[in-house]
Amino acid sequence: MDKKMNSRERVLKAFKILPGKPDRVPVQFELCRQLYDHFGKELGIPVDYTENLYEDVTYRISANELRLAMGSDVVVSGASVSDDFKIEVDENGHWNNEYKMKMRQGDIYVEVVDYPLAYVQTKSDIENYVFPDVDAPGRYRDAEALVKKYHDEYLVFGDIEVTVFSLAHQLVGMEKLLIDMMMEAEYVVPLFEACAEFQTQIGLRLIDKGVDAIWFGDDFGTQQSLIMAPETFRSQLKPIYTNMIQTFKEAKPDIIPILHCDGAVSLLLDDIHDIGFEVFNPVQPGVPGHLPEDMKSGFGDRFAFWGAIDQQDLLPNGTDEELEKDIIEKISILGKGGGYMISPAHIIQNDVSPERVLKFIELCKMHGKY
Repeated sequence: MDKKMNSRERVLKAFKILPGKPDRVPVQFELCRQLYDHFGKELGIPVDYTENLYEDVTYRISANELRLAMGSDVVVSGASVSDDFKIEVDENGHWNNEYKMKMRQGDIYVEVVDYPLAYVQTKSDIENYVFPDVDAPGRYRDAEALVKKYHDEYLVFGDIEVTVFSLAHQLVGMEKLLIDMMMEAEYVVPLFEACAEFQTQIGLRLIDKGVDAIWFGDDFGTQQSLIMAPETFRSQLKPIYTNMIQTFKEAKPDIIPILHCDGAVSLLLDDIHDIGFEVFNPVQPGVPGHLPEDMKSGFGDRFAFWGAIDQQDLLPNGTDEELEKDIIEKISILGKGGGYMISPAHIIQNDVSPERVLKFIELCKMHGKY
C-alpha cells in the first residue's frame, strides 16, 4: 500500500521541485487577527503571534499551528521584532516601528503617517540612515522553533516581504520615490541596495535556521497596469533582486525563491523569471493580463503559481456556488499537470465570515484531487 503523501512532499511536487504530481493541489491561507482569534478559541489552539518589523507581515508568519490544524499545507516563518523593542502609542494612536516609520492602523492594513527618509536627496542620506539590527535578540526565535517542530512534515517558508521596492517607498513615500526614480535621483539605487542588503541578511539568517524557501514581497502593479515603466524596473531593480537570489542560492543551492507581487504585472513576468524566481504569488485575479489561461499557457513552464482566489469581492460577497465555480476553474487551469498551490490572493479579512473560510478550505480539498 502506498505511503500517504505528507504536506511537504505535496508542496514540493506542486512547485515542480520533486518529480510527479501531488495527490491534490496544496492549500494555503492567512487570516486577520479577528479570524485567528475566533478559530483559536473555537479549536482550543493558542494563537502565537510573531510580531514582524513591518506590522502587516505579522499575519503572514503567525498562528502556524492553528492554520495547520485548519488544513494549510505550509508553514510561514519570518523575523520578529527585537526583544528590546517596545511599541509606544502616542495620544493620536500613532507609533514608531523598528524602521522609525510613524504608523497608524488603517481600516484594514497599517499606514505610514511619517516617512523617516521623507527628505532624502543624496547617497550620503542613505548611508546615514540606520536600519534595525539584523541580529537583535529574539529576532529568529520563532522561526527556529517552527523549523525544528515542522520541517519533516511541512515546507517552511522564510518571509522577507516588504523587501526592496516596498520597503523603499515605505521609508521615503511612494509619490516622491516614483518621481525620483524617473528623475534618476542620486539616492534611489543606493536606497534599493541598502534595503536589499538588510533583507538579504535577514534571509541568510532564516536560511541558517533551516527554511526551505525565501518569500520576497514587492508590488510593482496597480489594479490596471504597472506602477513603473518596464525599463525603469530593469535598470534600477532587476539587478538587485538577481544578486539577492544568487546570494541565497550560494548559501543554500536548493532554496526556493518566491515572489509575492500584487497588481497587473504580466509584462514583467519574463524579467521575474530571468531574476530567478521559481514561484509566482498571488496571481492577482481580475486584473489585465492575469487570466488563468494566459498565465498557464504563457508562463506555466517557468513558474509554479500560488494564489489566484479573489479575497476582495468573491470571498466576502460571492455565493458558495460562485466560490466553488471559481475554485474549480483555477484548479483545472492553473493546476493542470501540477504547478499550483491554491490560496486567496491576500490575507483573508474580517469581512469574510468564519463559516466562509471553512467552506473555502473544504472546497479546495474536495476539488483539488488529481
